[in-house]
Amino acid sequence: QVRIVESGGDSVQSGESLRLSCTVSVDFFIVAVMGWYRQAPGGSQRELVGNVTRDGISNYADVARDRFTMSRDNAKNTLSLEMHHLKPEDTGLYFCNVRGYNPQLNYWGSGTLVTVSA
Repeated sequence: QVRIVESGGDSVQSGESLRLSCTVSVDFFIVAVMGWYRQAPGGSQRELVGNVTRDGISNYADVARDRFTMSRDNAKNTLSLEMHHLKPEDTGLYFCNVRGYNPQLNYWGSGTLVTVSA
């Protein structure tokens, strides 16, 4: 069984900061990669924000580089996303994604909403 819980989404003003958290409960595979994706309002595609391997290697999308920072705790199976200097275009539903070493093991949370007003 896999349970993914995201939290921290909120409505903020442009330039402010937010911290999102993802907690994963899983009992049948080791989480290899944890990441954040987002989906803009009315959009159908989820875009990568960033991900972190079990070894601690972080990968950031261009939209996140220099403004967002991820922190992963393997023991607790948690992943946080610190977002600074938020812009209206950062508005969207942010999803936590977890993958095992087997590519078929790929799971999503239900998302947490971030709204940034100008």
